[in-house]
Amino acid sequence: MSALSFSHLSSCYLCLIFVLALFHLCSSNQRSDDLLCIKEERRALLEFKHHLIDEGDRLASWVGEKTDCCKWAGIVCDNTTGHVHQIHLPGLNGHCRDFHDTDKELKEASKQQLKGELSPSLLDLKQLKHLDLSCNDFGWIQVPEFIGSLENLRYLNLSSSNLSGIIPPQLGNISQLHTLCLGSFQDWRGESTSVMNMEWLSNLRVLRHLDMSNVDLSQAMDWLQVINALPSLAELHFCYSRLLDIHLHVPSLNTTSLLLLDLSRNQFTNSLVPQWIFSITSLVSLDLSMCEFNAFIPSRSYHIFRNLTSLKRLHLSDNNFMNSSLILKELSSGIGSNLISLDISNCDISSTTLDSLHNVTSLLSLDLSGNQLTDILPKSLGNLCNLRDIDLSSNSFQNISLTSLLESFLECKSPRLESLSISSSGLSGHLPNQLGQLMHMKHLDIGYNQISGTIPDSIRLLSFLRTLNLPENQISGPIPLWIGRFSLLEVLDLSNNQLNGSLSGSFGRLSLLKELRLSYNQFNGSLPESIGRLSLFKKLHVSCNQFDGRLPNSLGQLSKLEELDFSSNFLTGDVTETHFVKLVRLKVLDGGGNNLILRPQLANWIPPFHLDSLNLNSWVLGSQFPLWIQLQKDLVYLNISNTSISSPMPESLWRSFPNLKYLDISENHMQGTLTLSGIPTTLELLDLSFNRLSGELRYVSNGSYPLFLDLSNNLFVGSLLHLLCSDGVKVTNILNLGHNSLSGVIPECWEKWQRLSILNLENNNFSGGFPRTLGHARNIVSLSMRENKLVGKLPSSLMNLTSLEILQLGGNELEGSIPYWLGAQLSSLRLLNLRYNNFVGTIPHELCYLKHIHILDLSNNKLFGDIPRCFNNFSVFSGDEFFRGYLFYVNIGRIINKEVISSDSLVMKGHEYIYSTNLIFVRLLDLSSNNLVGHIPSELTTLIKLKSLNLSRNQFTGMIPEKIGDMKELESLDLSMNKLSGELPMSLSSLNSLSSFNVSYNNLTGRIPSSTQLQSLNESSFVGNKLCGDPLTKHCSRVEAPDTDHEEDNDGSHGVDWGLIISVVSGFIVGFWVTVAPIIVSRSWRVAYFRFLNDLRYMFYDVIHKMFSR
Repeated sequence: MSALSFSHLSSCYLCLIFVLALFHLCSSNQRSDDLLCIKEERRALLEFKHHLIDEGDRLASWVGEKTDCCKWAGIVCDNTTGHVHQIHLPGLNGHCRDFHDTDKELKEASKQQLKGELSPSLLDLKQLKHLDLSCNDFGWIQVPEFIGSLENLRYLNLSSSNLSGIIPPQLGNISQLHTLCLGSFQDWRGESTSVMNMEWLSNLRVLRHLDMSNVDLSQAMDWLQVINALPSLAELHFCYSRLLDIHLHVPSLNTTSLLLLDLSRNQFTNSLVPQWIFSITSLVSLDLSMCEFNAFIPSRSYHIFRNLTSLKRLHLSDNNFMNSSLILKELSSGIGSNLISLDISNCDISSTTLDSLHNVTSLLSLDLSGNQLTDILPKSLGNLCNLRDIDLSSNSFQNISLTSLLESFLECKSPRLESLSISSSGLSGHLPNQLGQLMHMKHLDIGYNQISGTIPDSIRLLSFLRTLNLPENQISGPIPLWIGRFSLLEVLDLSNNQLNGSLSGSFGRLSLLKELRLSYNQFNGSLPESIGRLSLFKKLHVSCNQFDGRLPNSLGQLSKLEELDFSSNFLTGDVTETHFVKLVRLKVLDGGGNNLILRPQLANWIPPFHLDSLNLNSWVLGSQFPLWIQLQKDLVYLNISNTSISSPMPESLWRSFPNLKYLDISENHMQGTLTLSGIPTTLELLDLSFNRLSGELRYVSNGSYPLFLDLSNNLFVGSLLHLLCSDGVKVTNILNLGHNSLSGVIPECWEKWQRLSILNLENNNFSGGFPRTLGHARNIVSLSMRENKLVGKLPSSLMNLTSLEILQLGGNELEGSIPYWLGAQLSSLRLLNLRYNNFVGTIPHELCYLKHIHILDLSNNKLFGDIPRCFNNFSVFSGDEFFRGYLFYVNIGRIINKEVISSDSLVMKGHEYIYSTNLIFVRLLDLSSNNLVGHIPSELTTLIKLKSLNLSRNQFTGMIPEKIGDMKELESLDLSMNKLSGELPMSLSSLNSLSSFNVSYNNLTGRIPSSTQLQSLNESSFVGNKLCGDPLTKHCSRVEAPDTDHEEDNDGSHGVDWGLIISVVSGFIVGFWVTVAPIIVSRSWRVAYFRFLNDLRYMFYDVIHKMFSR
């Protein structure tokens, strides 16, 4: 064959190959355009979907028999064969650790999680290599055994999908698996998967990544042996896996591929770090944090880190090493030149031991937070010139200035620090100018200290600053004008300081600012309009300042704003649609505590936002319940108290807010009846107090009661039977129905209210006996039933309320003796008010066990006997115990703390007052208007912290205790209308706080002691006695009251007439012996004397006989 023909034949052959390839390519593309998916595998996927619950419609594309399953969401097919190779269906976009601030966000996130069951139809996907179902919610079903038959799997991720039970050993059949993720985050319910032994893992010879965090491995005693047999393993995550045995006897491991080892959050039975860990020479990252280790098992040469030459990241936080200095020294000498990240937070490390770190010059990140650093850091740390991030927060640098603390880091010629945190460390002094030398600083956090002074100008040199956190200090002065130069600043937190002045327009130049927190300062002036130029703004908090003027219209331009809090200022004027026009992302609006008027121009205004939290307290919203608020379906928190609403509650109120947790409409003028039926099951706080609601209180049909229910100060009438005794156990903690017109007998069904901590039924018309079943509500801390018409004795079941701190039963008709168990069993009582009842008998000595008592009022009863001398056991009164007030809080989810303030009606300074917020400052003992007798015990004068003592209208006798002047904090002392005698003690002049004093209508005599307080009182405080001197018009004579000048003071008599006493005694002695001596000496005188007595006796009998015979 000629060369030409051969060449021609070759050309034809090549053309034929090209045509065939083109035909195959075209047919392939045509098939791809039609259906790449294999019919059987499409059917398997549809069956898999059928068993799932897809609330977020993530599988909306998984429909039809004629659609290409290779184009479905989460499905990846082989382009040539059409087989399904990969399923990517992680929930929450794979971000399992994301936290959600509101219930709405939580519910939205939950919708994006697949639920239901895992169908074995996946077995029809013969070529499946990748299966990711992480971050879903499968309702704690067991890991299906059939997954072990997916023999071609290379990647399996079921982590954080709410699975439980024993992990099937069949997973060991997937011999080609290189990634296995079965871990999760710690669940609050304590449910997790578990493993009995790990032998099945031995078959996974190519496994490189194993995550069994939060899998219960407490029974898998062979875990280390199996891990040592996996030749390809590079990453091992056993965080919080309940491992117990750390295998101290194992000297070393054979693995040479392991790069990452995470054994954190386990509680090993042995507190020693084993030697085998330091034989893994390939390790790059080691995490042993929160394992309760206290020492290492050293090798023979004690160089425990010498083999870990590749280690770059070491986490040892939250352990309690006994010799941290030695450990840091070994660390520095062993791997000091390679380590880039070291976390030794919460390890009880002291400042002196840090000198050992001077050789770890490669460090980029160092976490020393939560230790016992108290001294200046060693200057040797100046060698760490590569350091980018250091955390020194939560230490105890008391009396150390920030300047001294930073000296070691400023030793570097060019400090490269980018992040510095020294929050909550007790730092004092000023912000030093040296901060300006940290030119690369991006994140500076010095919050929660005692830093004072102004913001130094040197900080403006930190041109790369992105975060500046200085909250909870004592920084004063204005914010410098140069703040606008921080063009990269994203977060500025200066809250809770003493900053003042106005906000300049320079804030408008912070174009990247996302968060501004200036709450709890003393800023004044108006909010600048330039704020509206901050287009990236997400959070603006300027509450609790002194801003005045109008709310800037430019706020309505912040289209990315999510949180707006300008509450508790002095803002005035109208608020219109303009202020909210572009706030489409707004979730939190808190403007309460201002004098603003909402005046939308459109009667049916519909805001652009959908809020989670709304507080317009003290605004003027108009007489009608705002319609636009009812359209905020996502509300969780709503406070429109004191907003001038006078219309009835809308019938659709409960349906309008299905997610509501907190509702406060108190201090309005709302009228009409209240329907509790249908309230959202989510509602935890309902405050409708101080309105004009009326009618009877009916039961809640769905059995749902809020944790906090306040219906006080309304016009409700009738019985409580339906409200209290409906079916079901009640979860309410605080129930306030005081100051209404409720009547009838208090129902006996308190066994349903065992979670109750505060119960207020005061100022109603309840009658009958005290409810006996109330003793079942054992968690009650505060109980008030004062000002009703209750009768009878206190039931002994009340002694079960051992947590009781406040008991107010005054103004009833209770009778019998005061029970001894009030003191013996209820020893936590701090306020006991039984005034205006019919209690009789003596004051039980057991009341002396109430050593925490702040207020004890037993006045206006029928008590008799004396005052127990053991009243000096009251440790708050005597100053042996620091008193605390009567403030209670109820947690409403993650939203708010509701303050509950106790109140009481007390007699102070001669007048009856209602104490509420100032009740915490009252320390009172009132036993007035009883029939108490005897002397006033001198022991009462040891109650040096008592502010009010009232013993008036009793039958006390004797003298006022001389040491009453020791009670130097007394502001009110009333001893009037008793039978006290003697002179007023001179020590009364020492009572410099005394503003109310009454000793009228006693038998007191003498001069009134001199003091500014006593001489400034009205004469009525002393009438009904034989007193003299200022402020009385009666002057003291020398006889009535010896002068107290210097001459008479020197005679030593102290006011006693010794001459009179001597005369009386001498006369008695002489008269006695003149009469008795003759009888003793002369016998005839003795006979005549006794004969005279005998005749006198008969004469007496004769007179008596004649009187009765008539």
